[in-house]
Amino acid sequence: MQSKLIAWFTIILLIAGVKGKAQQNVQFSQYAFNGLTVNPAYAGYKEDWYVNSVYRHQWAGFPGAPRTGGISVDGLTSAPDNRVGVGLQMMFDKTGPQEALSLYGSYSYRIPLDEEDTRRLCIGLGGGVTQYSIDGNALQYVDNNDDAIPIGKVSRWVPDARFGIYYYTPSFYLGVSVMDLFSLYTDGSRYSWKGNSYETIRKTQHAYLTAGTVLNLSDDLKLKPTLMLKEDFKAPTSLDLNAFLLISEKLWVGGSYRTSVKLWNKNNLDSRLQQVNAASVILEYYVGDRFRFGYAYDLNVNKMAGYQAGSHEISIGVLFPSKKYNISNPRYF
Repeated sequence: MQSKLIAWFTIILLIAGVKGKAQQNVQFSQYAFNGLTVNPAYAGYKEDWYVNSVYRHQWAGFPGAPRTGGISVDGLTSAPDNRVGVGLQMMFDKTGPQEALSLYGSYSYRIPLDEEDTRRLCIGLGGGVTQYSIDGNALQYVDNNDDAIPIGKVSRWVPDARFGIYYYTPSFYLGVSVMDLFSLYTDGSRYSWKGNSYETIRKTQHAYLTAGTVLNLSDDLKLKPTLMLKEDFKAPTSLDLNAFLLISEKLWVGGSYRTSVKLWNKNNLDSRLQQVNAASVILEYYVGDRFRFGYAYDLNVNKMAGYQAGSHEISIGVLFPSKKYNISNPRYF
């Protein structure tokens, strides 16, 4: 069953993302603890209302380095058999004078696949808007009062959509999704100011394939390996390999290795691009059944390593258990 799902999901991934373009979207190192950031079908997975906040300072010490953060909430509606999950996510991303602020809603229809309700296939849709802006006050220029530089901030709003499929059991999950579906047909990155044109980096269509499992090593020790394949069909294909140890159901200790892989020939790529990208150390600590505190430290292992002090990411998750919460079937993903 799982092998057939993997085959079908891979086909969907290839078809849905075949027209993607080049800019790599923001990626959080702790995505494995909040799948809503890469797949709208994840909404409602925990079967209780869950609030997650995250802040990432990338390439610390590098001038104009990216700073990204957000907050999300998701849970189940009152639909029969827990079939409908919903979510809301607000994100900001700032790199130098450029900013992006987005708000997205997610809807997931969750189809039970067994009588015990331990396996479900979820189909998700998401929609929202992103405000792209450029701040003229943050630009460096040679001549004072240069008419070619905007005074203050100029911005544009752009709508977009997401689609995803998510399959899970108590010990395994597999997902495929396409984010920023409309980015090929809408452009909020170009601005005009007194006859001058500006173009900023914007999000573009990406396809994701995610998978993971949990293995029992002992009564107090579990192993959680996961992976994520990210593709925009123009830049190098990105692969994340992750491994976590869960100690006494309280502490996750793990790491991630991010690299690029060559799945097929891309003639537009610069031959000087390096394969290795970054490695991460990740810690997650649970306080009771409700609170999760997480930290990740990323270090580039390419030529950029000497120009910055790594990336820092913190996250906080809060679960609001309901009377229906099934403690015998914990949510590891």
